[in-house]
Amino acid sequence: MSPVIEEHARARLITDGPLTRPVPVDLRYDPADERRTVHIGLPDGTDWAFGRDLLERGLRTPIERGAVRVWPCGRTQLIVELHSTDGVEVFQFEIRTLIRFLARTRTQTPAASPDADRTPQPPSRTTRTETSRTTRPDTPSRTARPDKSAQQEEGATQERGAQPAHG
Repeated sequence: MSPVIEEHARARLITDGPLTRPVPVDLRYDPADERRTVHIGLPDGTDWAFGRDLLERGLRTPIERGAVRVWPCGRTQLIVELHSTDGVEVFQFEIRTLIRFLARTRTQTPAASPDADRTPQPPSRTTRTETSRTTRPDTPSRTARPDKSAQQEEGATQERGAQPAHG
């Protein structure tokens, strides 16, 4: 069994206001998952899951699949736009961070079944809320997120003034 690849990264949340703000995100990939799914975990407990190929193609050219749009922004940035019934979230990533993460995922993927030979899966969105809804196939769904995130968020709430040190 191959290990799950996780990487903590920073993205910039793009807002309507004049300022953007950095936010920590978790990038995750499980090589055992047949669908070759990349997860982007956001600070509010939301986890977006979509095909790795969507992120890879978005590094080169604008692409959209369901509720996720990805496109390069200059030479060093990538924009990921996430649509849900709650609204739109737009994040700006450093391309080199995503390239490094994707390179790690490729080393853990069996060569016998490349991403191009499979049917792309629609993106999905999950949160810690226990709300159940009827959704269309191209609409993100909401389900519970693993307890690990809730514990991390609880710890962060208890240490309000503490900021993680990043180099």
